[in-house]
Amino acid sequence: MSTGHGYKFEHFFELSPDLLCIAGFDGYLKKINPAVANLLGYSIQELMTKPIIEMVHPDDRDSTISSQQIARSSGPLLNFENRYITSEGNIVWLSWTSLAFKEEKLIYAIAKNITYKKILEEKRNNQLANLTKVNNDLKQLSYTTSHDLRSPVGNLVSLLEMIDYSKITDPENLKYLEFIKMAAENLRKAVDNSVDQLIKKDQINIEIEEINLNEILNRVLTPIKSFIINSNVTIKAEFTALETIKFNKAYLESIFLNLITNSIKYAQPGLSPEITITSNRINGINQLVFSDNGLGFDLEKFKGKIFGLNQTFHDASDSKGIGLYLVYNHVNNLGGRITLDSKVNEGSTFTIFFKD
Repeated sequence: MSTGHGYKFEHFFELSPDLLCIAGFDGYLKKINPAVANLLGYSIQELMTKPIIEMVHPDDRDSTISSQQIARSSGPLLNFENRYITSEGNIVWLSWTSLAFKEEKLIYAIAKNITYKKILEEKRNNQLANLTKVNNDLKQLSYTTSHDLRSPVGNLVSLLEMIDYSKITDPENLKYLEFIKMAAENLRKAVDNSVDQLIKKDQINIEIEEINLNEILNRVLTPIKSFIINSNVTIKAEFTALETIKFNKAYLESIFLNLITNSIKYAQPGLSPEITITSNRINGINQLVFSDNGLGFDLEKFKGKIFGLNQTFHDASDSKGIGLYLVYNHVNNLGGRITLDSKVNEGSTFTIFFKD
């Protein structure tokens, strides 16, 4: 159909700052716009004769191949992120939206350069990790110092109590011993108060309130709605056994967000992620159970490391090992505990036991 104005729609293709590509099922580019060549640093001719996968970062090739297979069989692929290596050896991050046409054996794709965003995310994650580590190190030093002082101070007080003052006849020595005993008692009280203050400061600004679980789930899902839709995830939540829980709202939102996004992020290739969240009260203890059908964990291999800072267990290039660390600390800071039951390629089940 003609508009009658002679518009050259090819200009949209040629002038777009986004990367526009038409790729064949054979793994080669068939048509690209100048933005692709400008970003990757190759000529258009070089790009057309070079297998696409050769330009993908080695660590992202398996996920890229899997995503291409999904695009060919399951419909549009939205917001898929991977890294490419430019002709100068630099790494650029791209976010892809693509649609395959089986009859033509072609994939039509648009990519945005998100390298700057990824750099900012990495800096933020590194700063968060460093600040968290410094804070925990200082906290641990304070606890250790206070704890280690308790023993010698307690021994000093005990020794002073064992002295038979009736056998000391010199009034001046008795006076000095009383001063020493008083000083030792004051020192013990000071150490005990120091530990108590550390505990109180550790819990400062942590407001505990009655939280509706359905409401907190909806609050978490709303800002990641597009991520939920694009991942084709199914989330089943059942809170009839326990509709509310006493906890910190910000902590609980963080727990929901990290466990849900992790389940989606580490879904099995070619398998739509499924997440089940249930609440229980068993033997007087409130529980939340998060289960998924994702990649799972090798618990024997990573025993004791699952909730550690900067621990990663899958090949996701943007994984920083912070999410589960935060979940663990949120739960433990308020007196609860968390367990994990998982097998490789059989999913994971996190159970949170709350302090009553």
